[in-house]
Amino acid sequence: MKRKRLTDEDRILWSRVARTAVPMKGKAFPDEALEPPPALAGKRQRPLAPAAEPNADMSAGPERHPRRLDAPTREKLAKGRLDIAGRVDLHGMTQGEAHILLLSFLRRAYQADRRYVLVITGKGSSGEGVLRRAVPQWLATPPFRAIVGGYEEAARHHGGGGALYVRLRRRGGGR
Repeated sequence: MKRKRLTDEDRILWSRVARTAVPMKGKAFPDEALEPPPALAGKRQRPLAPAAEPNADMSAGPERHPRRLDAPTREKLAKGRLDIAGRVDLHGMTQGEAHILLLSFLRRAYQADRRYVLVITGKGSSGEGVLRRAVPQWLATPPFRAIVGGYEEAARHHGGGGALYVRLRRRGGGR
């Protein structure tokens, strides 16, 4: 019987769950349950390099930059007239973990032809959390630009300043 290998995303999620569990009396956590995935082992303490500003001019070719969502679209998302096809919560993750999980989540949503998703970053203890600042910068980098068409701060009941509505591009290069 062939064992399925865990993806980096699965390892991140399992690690988060394992940290919340209390071992049975006389038992201990297996060491591998709390180890970071190999791809993240060197990144746990180092922050990711800052990306260019979302609206910065990057004349590196025909790549399109994510724009802000227009007001009517944001309003429709806030009022539930446009469907939020998925959500991902990045609370409590390191930048490395959050980056891998976000890219994987957005790629899967894009492949499934989902249009709007909610990304929950949290606000941080002082209102300017690390992920709250980092995610918009990531969305302007090449791996994300190819699939993200726009983003905007979410409505209060969807997380407000600690969450973003993200519009994914249409497959096949439309608009």
